[in-house]
Amino acid sequence: MSRRELFGSLCAMVFFINLARLIFAPLVQPAASEFEVTAASLGVVTSAAWLGSASPRLPTGYLLTRYPRHYIAIATGMLLVCTSLFTAYSQSVVHLTAGAFLMGLSSGMYYISVNPLISELFPDRVGTALGVHGTAAQVAAVGAPLFVSAILVVGDWRTTFLLISGLAGASTLGLVVATRRTEMPEAGAADRSLVTAGKAQWRLVLTGVVFIGVTGFLWNGLFNLYGDYLDVAKGIDAGTGRLLLSLMFAAGIPAFLVTGRLADRVPNVPLIIGIISSFSLFVFVLTLVEGLVAVAVLSVLIGYAIHSLFPAMDTYMLSSLPDEHRGSAYALFSATMMLIQALGSGAVGTAVTRGFSYDRTFQTLSVLAGIVVTGMALCHRSGYLPTGGNPGNTPDGTVPASDD
Repeated sequence: MSRRELFGSLCAMVFFINLARLIFAPLVQPAASEFEVTAASLGVVTSAAWLGSASPRLPTGYLLTRYPRHYIAIATGMLLVCTSLFTAYSQSVVHLTAGAFLMGLSSGMYYISVNPLISELFPDRVGTALGVHGTAAQVAAVGAPLFVSAILVVGDWRTTFLLISGLAGASTLGLVVATRRTEMPEAGAADRSLVTAGKAQWRLVLTGVVFIGVTGFLWNGLFNLYGDYLDVAKGIDAGTGRLLLSLMFAAGIPAFLVTGRLADRVPNVPLIIGIISSFSLFVFVLTLVEGLVAVAVLSVLIGYAIHSLFPAMDTYMLSSLPDEHRGSAYALFSATMMLIQALGSGAVGTAVTRGFSYDRTFQTLSVLAGIVVTGMALCHRSGYLPTGGNPGNTPDGTVPASDD
């Protein structure tokens, strides 16, 4: 079996992995109706899914020092099958919240194990492969509300989780077959210590965290509160606000594809600096414009910019890290930046609650992101930042990519 077929199995898997942590938002209202509680009171459920996604990243890095990457990927699929079934039979809000957390675990474990694996399967086109893989995940983000709407026509909200469990089981079985029939890259054997990797690669990990931490902090606060922001600051109704949020996520589909390929062809640090600068500028301009058309255009530009950052950052990190540190150092980077990002919506919500306007808060954060990226650009020009690997290649320890 070719590596492309294995890659296809991973793309199918990531669709359901990402769907599992995003599916709770559109299911809040029907679940709230059954449990006879308000939809707002189930906000803890969506938060639990993201907390579950963030919490296993560092422990998974430790597991990668003991087990091959594809073993962990297969385990995440099996975990999703079981946790989806557990969630489908929720009898209370507490049960549903626990199910959301457990389903979220699978996504955190999956990304930490599979992103390094993809960079090793296709060492000569890291960005392109990560971009296609990210596109599959982004399609799930855009399609989650449509998926739920279709299921609710023929069943109830529990049917959604039963279907996810069955489809995740099928994709996991496909992944098992693919890994057994594909020659896996001989990578990661020397990666045996998170501490050693952290000490050796601290400059690269810190650079990645600074780049994406402040940007992700702003993004998390923006998209989680986008509907309320548009209602309060722009006078746009809730239904239209949800449509604009979907438009923002849809812009990520071409962003992953285009920027992934671009990251294989140009130096990654200038690319990342350009993306973050554009994103910060677009958010600042959003706070100044009025009218539905202007807001819609800015929503697309913001969505395209921020989703371009993810394949560019992953390519930068994974094409720079040597084989003996790749899995562990990437886990350190991912766990730290996820923790910083997760604080964004809470910080923005707190600021608004205390009397700051949405516009002033987003202006402040976008200016802060602009200042940080300007400082990083100056450091890059002075030679203080790791420049990254050669575009389109991972360092030693991988075998050449092959379609056979």
